[in-house]
Parts: sequence; C-alpha cells; structure tokens
Amino acid sequence: MTCIVEARDVKKSYRLGNISVPALRGVSFDVEEGEFLTIFGPSGSGKSTLLHLIGGLDRPDGGEISVDGSKLLQLGDDELARLRLTKIGFVFQFFNLLPRITALANVELPLAIANLPEKESMERAKETLRLMGLETRMNHRPFELSGGEQQRVAIARALINNPKMVLADEPTGNLDTKIGGEIVQLMRRLNKEAGQTFVIITHDATVAENADRTIYLKDGLIEGAKEGTGMVKS
Repeated sequence: MTCIVEARDVKKSYRLGNISVPALRGVSFDVEEGEFLTIFGPSGSGKSTLLHLIGGLDRPDGGEISVDGSKLLQLGDDELARLRLTKIGFVFQFFNLLPRITALANVELPLAIANLPEKESMERAKETLRLMGLETRMNHRPFELSGGEQQRVAIARALINNPKMVLADEPTGNLDTKIGGEIVQLMRRLNKEAGQTFVIITHDATVAENADRTIYLKDGLIEGAKEGTGMVKS
C-alpha cells in the first residue's frame, strides 16, 4: 500500500512563560492511502497538535512529515495553503461554520477560494449536501440546524474539493452518543465508497472501534497501536 502520510521523530513544544512544554516528544508512524485511522488518547496527550502538524496548520520543531509525497517543512506558506485546499479536508469539533450564511454557502466556500465558476460550485455543493442527507436543509443557517446537521455540513465542506485525506479533530465531541455514532458511520461509509483516507483524533472509544487501526498517544509519545482485535505494543 502507498503511504499518504509519513511522520518521522516529530517533536513539538510550546512556550508557557519561560518554560518550554513538550506536546510531542518524537512520534513516528505512517498512514496508508484509503485507511480509516483513529489517534486515541486523553486530553493533553498531543493529539490535536499532531493533527495540526499533519494538516500543515503548524510546523514541528523537529522531525519530518510528508503528505502525499510532499515534505511539509520544505513548503512555503503559499504551497502549504495550496496543499490544504487541494488535498486535505478538515472537520472540527465545533463545526467552524460561518453563522450568517446558509449551509449551501458554507459548503461552497472552498470552491470559491479555488476560483471555480459559481454555477459549477453551487451544483457540486448541492450534490455533496444531498450525499449528507441535507437536501431539505441547504438554505438554513447554522443556528437553524441541529448539532448533527451542522457536523454533516462541516463534513460536506471538507469533502467538496474531493481531497485525498480528511482530518477530523474530535468530530463527535460536541454531539450526543446517538448522533455521534451516526456521524462516525457516515464518515466510515464515505471512506469505503470513495476510498478517501480519514485520520480522526478522538478520546471516544466507540469512535476507535470503527477504525481500521488505532494509534494510542500518551504524554506526547505513541505507546501502542491496535489493528483488528489485538493491542500491539510499539
């Protein structure tokens, strides 16, 4: 299998006053194309930091990350922005939808940034929202939608440019158990049908149960991985 992400000895620290606080202490792993991977760990384990580094939203202090063959540390800001626009979709815990525009307009945003013609972008956005089961909710603003509907809009926006990989940061963390389970099943179905890679940060064991593989992160280090039903220590 081809790897879409290769991470080698990745380190990241943050300044807290005069103190350097390590978030990642040397993390190495690969993600295969088409994989549905969860990164599991408690709060403060470095999960979100790792996701931001994979997505090119931040840069590591040490080590190396490659995404689809591109070494992120060798890319300038414009090149990173282009990579995020064309190859990566982001889904966040708190949806990050613009409150004053409709679901349809929120989903169209990445296409507008990519300068796609308006008619084509609207049709593609409508089709993606239909895929999410939101054909009757397209013209509603976020405050008129339930939490689950808002997350479906966020997933539609992440998928609209047909990215090779979707990065999701606690996508069920702001939802109840039933709706959260439906969102996970939706992402799993999209993964199987479209072959898109999903990397999901979570501290919810039920999310990890649906994964092809789970990486366990604790105190900025990988302490193990699980494939199938067994725990494999690293």
